[in-house]
Amino acid sequence: MKPIVKPFPDDHPFPLSMVYKDTKQPQSELPDHIHDWHELVYIYSGKGTIFINHTFYQMEPGDLFVIPGNTIHRAFPDKQDPVTSTALFFNSSILPAETYGEAFSFHQLFRSSSAISYKLALPPIAAANFSAMIDELKLESERRGHGYRHMIAARLQLALLEISRLVPALHQPSFNEQNAARPEWFAEALAHIDRDVAGSSNLTELAALYSVSPEHFSRLFKQLIGMTFKTYINTKKMIHAKELLVTTDLKISAIALECGFDSLPHFHRMFKRLTGAAPAEYRQTASR
Repeated sequence: MKPIVKPFPDDHPFPLSMVYKDTKQPQSELPDHIHDWHELVYIYSGKGTIFINHTFYQMEPGDLFVIPGNTIHRAFPDKQDPVTSTALFFNSSILPAETYGEAFSFHQLFRSSSAISYKLALPPIAAANFSAMIDELKLESERRGHGYRHMIAARLQLALLEISRLVPALHQPSFNEQNAARPEWFAEALAHIDRDVAGSSNLTELAALYSVSPEHFSRLFKQLIGMTFKTYINTKKMIHAKELLVTTDLKISAIALECGFDSLPHFHRMFKRLTGAAPAEYRQTASR
């Protein structure tokens, strides 16, 4: 199964969407999916597991998950005690680019990296403040008073600034999130793929690095991640390609090679299959 690409409107005047206090049932949760917009997920109650990029995390009350755009993720709510959460989706254009000469940037929280943790276990006061901010956003969106969209954007930016001040204290190494059902070597293999997706596409070679059979690696991969190894690799390649198309002036042929595709037609087919657009079209649309 390939990951679902969750669509958001590119031309909406206010690129923010909220799913408020939704109880996640296992049968209704999306399978592995990606989207261009950033996502914040705040947990009120319940428990479960969430897979983000290359790591499994436990979901617990007070947790905040910061998911950058174009990141593979999937939630696995507990059957007996499902998670209730609010999800905020927004385009990066809602965040100011100006740094005012400081090292801080709103976009820092959403820079995907194999070295970071996407889970922030908020202290009680910070959790209460973030929960109250969500309620304020909900109220503003319902009342639609004068300048309500500006107020929503301002409150979101203030919350992100407060969270960014907590990040160094909240950061935990990613491997600590792995439990006994997900062996450490598997976590290391996922991180290895994240560091060099183009060089990790050979299942036999990758399995040999961790002294397991290709069959066992493939079976465990499908069981834990929810998609095949090949689909996961191709999706990661496309995510990397999208980043290069937006952030560099490299020719499309060079991007195809950088992402591990041996032919430009193959790259075009795979890119359009996953994103719904040709590489050149995606670059043009994203640069507007």
